[in-house]
Amino acid sequence: MAAMSKKSDFPAPVLITTSAGVASLCEKLRREPFVTVDTEFVREKTYWPRLCLVQLGGMEDVALIDACAPGIDLSPLAALLAEPDCVKVFHAARQDLEIFLHLFDTLPVNVFDTQVAAMVAGFGEQVGYDSLVSAMTGQAIDKSHRFSDWAARPLSKAQIAYASADVTHLRVIYGKLTRQLEEQGRLSWVKDELAALGEVSLFRPDPRGLWVKLKPRTNNRKVLAVLREVAAWREEAAQQEDMPRQRIIRDESLMEVAVARPHDAGSLARIRGVTGDFSRSELGRGLLAAVQRGEQCPENERPEPPARRRMERPKAPSGVLALLKVLLTARSEEGRVAARLVASSDELERLAQGETDLPVLRGWRAELFGQEAQALLRGEKVLFVSGGQLQVVDRS
Repeated sequence: MAAMSKKSDFPAPVLITTSAGVASLCEKLRREPFVTVDTEFVREKTYWPRLCLVQLGGMEDVALIDACAPGIDLSPLAALLAEPDCVKVFHAARQDLEIFLHLFDTLPVNVFDTQVAAMVAGFGEQVGYDSLVSAMTGQAIDKSHRFSDWAARPLSKAQIAYASADVTHLRVIYGKLTRQLEEQGRLSWVKDELAALGEVSLFRPDPRGLWVKLKPRTNNRKVLAVLREVAAWREEAAQQEDMPRQRIIRDESLMEVAVARPHDAGSLARIRGVTGDFSRSELGRGLLAAVQRGEQCPENERPEPPARRRMERPKAPSGVLALLKVLLTARSEEGRVAARLVASSDELERLAQGETDLPVLRGWRAELFGQEAQALLRGEKVLFVSGGQLQVVDRS
């Protein structure tokens, strides 16, 4: 994140490098109503993020836990993150939560994400941390250490200041955001949005479903069956080797493997981007085995082409979709909530096609936009412009 460029009344940060220090701090913070949390990590050369620093801010404390300190026991941190009565405040929490899930095999509970809350409160789409700090604290931020090597030791004074400022800013932002959301009657909206962050499947997707992200341009279901298997194999190999998946084998080479379906090391080595050494290695043998599994997949279990699934779904008339987008923009601006949080483009398409099992037709989204959108689609409402403002009225 980023650090304050102006002095504050926050206490000086404490760098903790011992297990006893972690235990003492976390035991104290567990009894507080909330704690602000951030992490610094490196991931360029590994599959799993390597945790380097954990920043914690309490009512009186600002502390940095050196996760690289030899022999340091972080289990008290796991207990703090699992404390149900203490709110854990993050900004853009997903990467931090993934780190803690990998480290402790469980997700933190009672999480509050200020990025999500800010979108609900009317600060726009995917509000950046620096913009939120400026808007809510009036302070500028220093980005100079954003790309520090957090694994290098010792940490500089500037790095410590940078890292600690993240959790001190969050204390102010959390207090102001919760008060604003209470005034707007939208705290329950935020809780609905944050419920997904408690789902382990969000952070550990099924490897056999990752082939879709490669966006294959083929309707050949046998090729797709092989692609599904080799993509799952690569994900599992990357995890086991703790290596970025692209360093196992690149996307384009994986796609070519699925098309060519090599049966031996020699034919595998002829794939562009695959070396002879790789093809003869244990990884190469694992990849060939995945190809074989895909080829042996029964026809009725082969995946459907994503492009075909999209084609089979009738497209909504562009004019109808345009009207929904106009209404969504108007109601989002009026309600001061990010439009993307209310409904995605895909949801609008499905809504226009008459689908009803959609998030936009439940809870606060339905009240803000979904119910009115359905009335518009049924012809019960009309849109027009009067005095430069969009009006929505019952059809007479």
